[in-house]
Amino acid sequence: MFDELSARFEDAVKGLRGQGQISESNVEGALKEVRRALLEADVSLSVVSEFVDEVRQKAVGAEVVRGVSPDQKFIQVVHEQLVEVMGGDNAPLAKAEQAPTVVLMAGLQGAGKTTAVAKLGLHLKDQGRRALMVAADVYRPAAIDQLCTLGEQIGVEVFSLGDEAKPEAIAAAGLAKAQEEGFDTLLVDTAGRLQIDTGMMEEMVRIRSAVQPDEVLLVVDSMIGQEAADLTRAFHEQVGITGAVLTKLDGDSRGGAALSIRKVSGQPIKFIGTGEKVEALQPFHPERMASRILGMGDVLTLVEKAQKEVEIADVEKMQQKLQEASFDFSDFLQQMRLIKRMGSLGGLIKMMPGMNKLDDGMLKQGEEQLKRIEAMIGSMTSDERNQPELLASQPSRRRRIAGGSGHSPADVDKVLADFQKMRGLMQQMSRGGGLPGMPGMGGMPGMPGMPGMGGMPGMGGMPGAPGGPGRGGGAPRRQRPVKKKKGFGEL
Repeated sequence: MFDELSARFEDAVKGLRGQGQISESNVEGALKEVRRALLEADVSLSVVSEFVDEVRQKAVGAEVVRGVSPDQKFIQVVHEQLVEVMGGDNAPLAKAEQAPTVVLMAGLQGAGKTTAVAKLGLHLKDQGRRALMVAADVYRPAAIDQLCTLGEQIGVEVFSLGDEAKPEAIAAAGLAKAQEEGFDTLLVDTAGRLQIDTGMMEEMVRIRSAVQPDEVLLVVDSMIGQEAADLTRAFHEQVGITGAVLTKLDGDSRGGAALSIRKVSGQPIKFIGTGEKVEALQPFHPERMASRILGMGDVLTLVEKAQKEVEIADVEKMQQKLQEASFDFSDFLQQMRLIKRMGSLGGLIKMMPGMNKLDDGMLKQGEEQLKRIEAMIGSMTSDERNQPELLASQPSRRRRIAGGSGHSPADVDKVLADFQKMRGLMQQMSRGGGLPGMPGMGGMPGMPGMPGMGGMPGMGGMPGAPGGPGRGGGAPRRQRPVKKKKGFGEL
């Protein structure tokens, strides 16, 4: 979502390259670009003005040490200011001294409030906490059914009194149940409106009085742009929020809400929603977000995603297979499914430093190629998956797989050839030290052999990516004639 903003920030520092120092005269052009970038990202005007003034004061006259250019120093100042604007440090969810911790969810209709309640319920469950979700939205059709369905899906209990009871009575009854049955967290889903009105605010105040929440989290749709500031201000003044959940960060939003909420309310963003799946919720880390905005990647979040999905025993088993060159199509399929659980291929790659500039069309083409490869593997027998050598020696098997997956024999031939090359490369990288999951980084724990990051069958690796063809990443480098760049699967 921050691609356009990242590009703008890059434009902002171009004028400082080659300068001897940061001065009032040469910094103004960069600041104008920063201002334009933030406004186009739908950041509130008051926030933009204050942000630019702070950057100007810190940048002009800043000491530039030897080996650090003025444009690099300017980026450092902008990064520090972005972190400060978004809250500085991660703000964890409150935990009451006496259970249950009560979390009241508020927001406009359509912001993804009910789904956010379920996502938070699953997040708490993964942390070992026992949550009870309360369905107190009695106005929106099927809101109660939606929460009950999500609760059943994730294994988190839902409390409801139907749509006839008053929301504050439902919330109070849910709190009593949580106290009696030993739940440590109560998540209260409330009704929203299409716009802020007096009735909604009065109802929120009544519910707050009924349950005395430890947290009031405002769920904000990141796509509403500059309206995020007005929405946050209204809820904070009339209800009193303690934090926010920013949803739909995987969409086409420009990201302005992430920079406006903290500055307007003084309260932190605590979680961000990064997809439609109920697992797609992450704690908000201002420093990591600032790095993503400036195109520096977000390796820590990438590592956390991997560690959540991969068992240490699986890592050790995979490392042994790589060293012995016995990595097969069954293992490859397992790795592809791991990527799916972690998110989209494009989303994961853009978390790596320098990868934000990769063309979205190229990444989409890579994801489509993953699907084609998965279809081919699905047409293989168990023996063929576990012994790729059978395919190399028997063309009839390759023809059968091509017919079963809806592709040509040439497509299957290429996938097989690339797979054999990838297996040899991974063996070399593995023997060189560390798992080869993340090229250019010596292998990342918990990410054995990430397909497509160091040479994927049918994809030839990521053109221009660290660890891709001709760029190192642990494998011995070999000089080759320069070729014209092509799309995935053509290198």
